[in-house]
Amino acid sequence: MRAADYRNSGARRRPAPGIRAAFTLLELAVVIFIMGLVMTLVMPYFGSVQTSQMRSEARRLASRANYLYEEAGAQKVMLRLSFDLTRNVYYVMRLDPFAVQPSFQPESGPAGVRVYLSDGVRLRDVWVEGVGVVRRGVVSTQFYPSGSVDATVIHLVDTQGEVFTLAIDPFSGHVSILNGDQQPGNRRMALN
Repeated sequence: MRAADYRNSGARRRPAPGIRAAFTLLELAVVIFIMGLVMTLVMPYFGSVQTSQMRSEARRLASRANYLYEEAGAQKVMLRLSFDLTRNVYYVMRLDPFAVQPSFQPESGPAGVRVYLSDGVRLRDVWVEGVGVVRRGVVSTQFYPSGSVDATVIHLVDTQGEVFTLAIDPFSGHVSILNGDQQPGNRRMALN
């Protein structure tokens, strides 16, 4: 068989004795893909990923509270941010002042969507001025049309026991996100 016929026949050559066969580009791509898949499955178990997940949840909650503060003042309505610690969810209610018997009703639109915290992050407790610390059940903080809000401290905790504290300032509506377990009245919270 001539060399040209051998190349065109599709048969594979055997490497010469003493020369090792190399991996093809396709084989290397498959190995890299499998390694990436394994890393994707393993990464959530590392602390840094869980901390960033909790930080993301804290920012999402802070954004919601800031929005409600602005919305209550702009629309001159009373809004309520309710935390269901048993179900690990929070949601928004609006006072309907034109109802025969005014009562809080679920907020419609994007702000009214129930937010379930992601796996590995939970609401540990919520402190609301005048109510105290609540660890189970439902507790609410109210945003008033006058431009104020109930002083509130929220603790988020992950499966590793790391705690983030969110503190809502009653006069400015500003939400501070702090690392660690900060208690109401803590001087560090007042400075942030």
